[in-house]
Amino acid sequence: MLYVVTGPPAAGKSSWIQARARPTDIVIDLDRITVALSGPGAPQWNQDKLLVAVAQRARFAAIDEAVKHREETDVYLIHTMPSGKALARYERLGARVVAVDPGREVVMQRIRDMRAEGMAAVATRWYRHQGKTGAPTVGRQSSRSW
Repeated sequence: MLYVVTGPPAAGKSSWIQARARPTDIVIDLDRITVALSGPGAPQWNQDKLLVAVAQRARFAAIDEAVKHREETDVYLIHTMPSGKALARYERLGARVVAVDPGREVVMQRIRDMRAEGMAAVATRWYRHQGKTGAPTVGRQSSRSW
C-alpha cells in the first residue's frame, strides 16, 4: 500500500509514519534524505538550496522505484502539498492520502520553536490550500522529540 502523508511543516507527518511503519517498510521523507546527504554537523532540518536540490532528485528516484514495490511492502511518502497532477498520479497508484494537521496554532508554535523562519510561509500556504487533497485529516499528532 502507498500512503501519501500531507500536512504543513512541523505537523507531525514523520511522527505519524514512525508510529505505523515497520522496519521493512519504505519511508520517503525529504528531510531525512537531505540529512543523509549532508555533511557532519548539519542541522536536522537543513534547507541549504544545493543540498535540497540534490535531495529532491534522490526523492524522485526513490518514489519511482518504491511505487513498483507497494504490493510487497508499505510505502510511506511525505508530500507536504501535492499538486493536482501529483494527486492524480497517487490516485492511479491506489494511494491512501492522509493529511496530518494538529491545528494552525500548534504548527506555527512548533515552527517558531524548531524550524527555519521560511517554514511559516509554507505552513500559511498549506492552510490556504487545505482541503484540496480531499484527504482525511488526522488531528493532534505528537512531534518528533528533536
